[in-house]
Amino acid sequence: MPAHATDFTWFEERYPDLAEAYCLTQVQGISADELLRRFDAVPGRPVTGLAAVVEAWETFDDGEDEHAPDGDEDLMLVAVTEFDGWAVAVEVNGYLGSLWDAVPRLAEGTRLVSHFRNCNAVDSFHWQEGAANRLHFEPLFPTQRDGEDAEAPGTAELLAHCGFDLTDDGQAEAEPGVESGAAAGTEAAGAGPRLHTEAAFALAERLTDVRLTPERLDAAGFRLGYAPVP
Repeated sequence: MPAHATDFTWFEERYPDLAEAYCLTQVQGISADELLRRFDAVPGRPVTGLAAVVEAWETFDDGEDEHAPDGDEDLMLVAVTEFDGWAVAVEVNGYLGSLWDAVPRLAEGTRLVSHFRNCNAVDSFHWQEGAANRLHFEPLFPTQRDGEDAEAPGTAELLAHCGFDLTDDGQAEAEPGVESGAAAGTEAAGAGPRLHTEAAFALAERLTDVRLTPERLDAAGFRLGYAPVP
């Protein structure tokens, strides 16, 4: 079945801290090491599983990471792996893969799909082809789009099928305790603002054909890296 927001409710349930503030970047046809290089990151140690990535970030954030490079440069922790011909970078409480200045460099010669949100619910979704912005928008406001494919035939339908609510009512904040959108399994209906992050995962899967599941992420081998903050 094509990916829908309701397929990714496990993300917040399983990784609540990560779901609150994360950046996920996928770049086609390059290795994980090459993705670290494009981040200008110093390679670090390997870890297994997304939970270990979160733990490594907590250690790094507490200033207790003995593997972090010495110096005064501001660094962010990036964890990279590979799935189905794509290099994948996970940033806990990070944003490097969402920066306008960084995205073309990360996507040089290939395709990039990234999505991000922070603890203030500021979010973004990028689909980039080399230097070309194909699609960019804030998942919380999916009707406000830019890029070459922003108003292309089928774009709005694709977003709706992923679970984004493109109605005027869908742009308003859902009332506490009220479920918005259609029931799980109704693929063509919007999931509403409550599942806009999950809808970003669904759209990323449709653009990359990379299915992320808890099982895959728990078994994946990640390489940590320390990337400079621009």
